[in-house]
Amino acid sequence: MLYGIILSLIVLLSFLLILVVLLQPGQREGLSGGLAAGMTGGGGLGARRTADLLSKSTTYLAAAFLALSVVANFAIDRQQPTRSAIQQSVLPGSTPVQTPAPVAQPIEAAADQDDSTPASEN
Repeated sequence: MLYGIILSLIVLLSFLLILVVLLQPGQREGLSGGLAAGMTGGGGLGARRTADLLSKSTTYLAAAFLALSVVANFAIDRQQPTRSAIQQSVLPGSTPVQTPAPVAQPIEAAADQDDSTPASEN
């Protein structure tokens, strides 16, 4: 239950972090800076304060994301059965199929089989 809540908060924070990072202004270098230079608006908070706000919010969101990821590791329910998923998939009342282990041939017997190939096949 707690793990599900933390996981949903992590997903929400990741979307917010993506949004904040994409809203940050470019470095005005290269193609992205040249195209975005004419589109910057002077209204609202101003370009300088908006950049500071986005930078600080990126830092806080990233720190919260990291902290929640560590907390989620400790919130995982560790009281799970020790059986694997394949063992759990066996129907109740049925017996699992046991496959016999492969029988190893002696080295001499394997060498004798290699010598018995007819010469016409080579």
